[in-house]
Amino acid sequence: MTIAKIREALSRPAVLFGLLVLLLSYLTYFQNYSYPPQLFWDENYHIASAQKYLNGVYFMEPHPPLAKLLIALGEKIYHPNAAADQFITTDYARDLPEGFSFVGYRFFPALLAWLTAPVLFGIFLLLTRNPQQSTLLSFLYIFDNAIIVHSRGAMLESTLLFFIALAILAFLLLLDTKDRPNVFFSSAVLFGAAFGAAMTTKDTALILILLVPFLLWKLKPDSSDPANSRAGRQIIGRMLGAMGLSFAMVFCGVWYVHFAIGTNVNASLPDNGYYQASDEYKVILDQGLTRSLSSFPVMLQDSLKFTSHYARGVPRLDLCKSDENGSPFYFWPLGARSINFRWETPEGTEYRYLYLQVNPVVWWVSFAAVMLGIGMLVSQLFFPFREPLKYRFLLTVFVSLYVCYMIAISMLDRVMYLYHYFPPLFFGFIILGLVFLELKRFWTWEFSVQGKKMGLLIFGLLIFASFQFYRPLTYYQPLTDEQFARRAFFPLWELTCVKCDKVSSLVVPCKEP
Repeated sequence: MTIAKIREALSRPAVLFGLLVLLLSYLTYFQNYSYPPQLFWDENYHIASAQKYLNGVYFMEPHPPLAKLLIALGEKIYHPNAAADQFITTDYARDLPEGFSFVGYRFFPALLAWLTAPVLFGIFLLLTRNPQQSTLLSFLYIFDNAIIVHSRGAMLESTLLFFIALAILAFLLLLDTKDRPNVFFSSAVLFGAAFGAAMTTKDTALILILLVPFLLWKLKPDSSDPANSRAGRQIIGRMLGAMGLSFAMVFCGVWYVHFAIGTNVNASLPDNGYYQASDEYKVILDQGLTRSLSSFPVMLQDSLKFTSHYARGVPRLDLCKSDENGSPFYFWPLGARSINFRWETPEGTEYRYLYLQVNPVVWWVSFAAVMLGIGMLVSQLFFPFREPLKYRFLLTVFVSLYVCYMIAISMLDRVMYLYHYFPPLFFGFIILGLVFLELKRFWTWEFSVQGKKMGLLIFGLLIFASFQFYRPLTYYQPLTDEQFARRAFFPLWELTCVKCDKVSSLVVPCKEP
């Protein structure tokens, strides 16, 4: 794609449709994000961590610090609560004071979730150069119930997805702006910074490292022309330097802020407040040297070690437990298992549920697109099409990200949850867009340009209809048992009403002694 084509993609219709995406994602992700005003899922941990930042209390956590720093920053900006120190003596918040507000703590997770939609729109716009198609493909994210409900809480995944989306956008710009040094090297800086931010949010962002060898493969200079080859190697070297420098600045900068804030040791916390710190780190804390650059290597090493220490204490998936919320990775593409974050009874015959429940149209069609994308690549390798795949390279990139992530997850023996599938699901959205662009015929069906447009429009309407159907579980709206049962049509989800026993046709909990 040339700069002219990029400018064409940013035409007036593109801006108007981009604003539509921004509005729709505001309504689904950001509007009234502080509701319900109760803790759910991992908010108990992350709000407790945020309060430690706000009070300068030292602590260690299994996850890198960026998302929790942003959760604390939101509370610092808004400070809607009279006090922000109720949970500094524990790693697990409970028993909220009356009138406790979530406006600050949930602000940045909800904000970044909202802004991920226009970034994804930009990704699709670079691929399709069609604003209408890019908007409808963005519905995959805008109207997915599972991502919405999780992202509106003070949790980590929305921050992770935002920076993954930015890194992918920068990757696509790098592929197409080699002849425009200013844009090219700005994109390299953006990629490194986004990768660094993602890596300081969750370790699973390491999957993005695979984009680097793909870039080198695609941008490798032509060795038949020595002069151009030498110039090409210099450009690639400067690109890697820009990426590495911006990555290091963000990665080290975030960790430095984490260390510099945590200066007070609270003896009520684990290990008398030291969290298995080494003797060297204890000396640094006791002498108030956490802001010294010479202390940084010791503090970083200890913090990274704590992740493996914590992981050893995480239980394995136990399908014999009747209250197990985890699920095997191979069930995730189908949306299993759903997680009941919380419930209450507003009236006699109705219940409010906050459920991690997927939009089946989004998840199932995305998974089908991943399988179709793999089939296209395999067929092209062994039984080449009459017309080669136009997007073969990009299909290879995102299928590789998807497959490698799932392989890596399969090697972990700790319990994992449905939201750990969000990154490969996001890759699946892009794969679906690429498959849509590639499809000209399937079996005996021919796809005309007009037919594909109509099909995408119908697909968008189905996504929206499914989102509305599961909306009560996403926004804590009341349902009767009968209404709930109509939404629990797929047994593997294990959607279970309050008074019902959890059952599954494929995973049946063992009898407990």
